[in-house]
Amino acid sequence: MSSNLETRSLLDELRSFDKGSFFDLGHPLLNRIAESFVKAAGIGAIQAVSRDAYFIAIEGAGLESGSGLESTGVKKQRFPDLRGETNRKSLEAMVKNTGKESLQWGLAAGVYSGLTYGLKEARGAHDWKNSAVAGAITGMTLALTSEDSSHEQIVQCAITGAAISTAANLLTGIF
Repeated sequence: MSSNLETRSLLDELRSFDKGSFFDLGHPLLNRIAESFVKAAGIGAIQAVSRDAYFIAIEGAGLESGSGLESTGVKKQRFPDLRGETNRKSLEAMVKNTGKESLQWGLAAGVYSGLTYGLKEARGAHDWKNSAVAGAITGMTLALTSEDSSHEQIVQCAITGAAISTAANLLTGIF
């Protein structure tokens, strides 16, 4: 048994995610939420690190990224603590941004996955209605994680989440 563990490659480990349950928390709903959270949080972390690295590189090279200009023409710094240099404050800001981003991605995936599973079990059907409700609640949850969430932003995120989720559900059988 130990020789099998020693010879397994990273690719074998990644393939095993699709075959079985990564977590066994005693209930399929909890397993699904935990797996979705961990997988999406990893994707969110990769996305945040690559975005922050891009902005650090652009700023360090003295180039304009184009996205940091306000309507007044004044350059607005996207991450005020990231300076394009190797220092402790920049690293701490990057870790903070990465943690927040991965938490948001994991939260969205866990909430959506848990809701679709719970609604499927409660209603006995998996259809666009489950996707719409789960997408709306997930959108509201994400809006509430932003720093300045307004009533309008929460409603817009709920509508957007419901629309994207419903469209994805309806298009699943086509492609």
